[in-house]
Amino acid sequence: MASITDNAAELLLLLFLVITFLQSGIDKIIDWGGNLSWLKGHFSKTPLAGLVPVLLATVLLAELIAGILCAIGLYQLIASGESKVAFYGAVLSCVSLLMLLFGQRIAKDYVGAKTIVVYFVPAVFLVFLLQG
Repeated sequence: MASITDNAAELLLLLFLVITFLQSGIDKIIDWGGNLSWLKGHFSKTPLAGLVPVLLATVLLAELIAGILCAIGLYQLIASGESKVAFYGAVLSCVSLLMLLFGQRIAKDYVGAKTIVVYFVPAVFLVFLLQG
């Protein structure tokens, strides 16, 4: 029980990232065609237009791995107080969000880019909390 009370902020932020990235990754798998179609239109006038399928797969993979690492890290932090996997999950979450931010900026979707920041701030804060 001490691990939960001693690491409440870290656990809540890890749960936030697990929900965020596993839901996003699962959505991309379930609705691959819809996501791909929308993104092709979104990036149609950018240098990334021809790379959308590869970039979507890359983001999907990064999001799923980030979500899984955060889930494992959440469990380990509760069970043993160990935070290394949680740290890697938080860092990969930040990298995933930076990929998304880059895409939004390239597409000149500045409102979408601002939305990414809402997710990025707690992810970076978690990295800060988990630094050993």
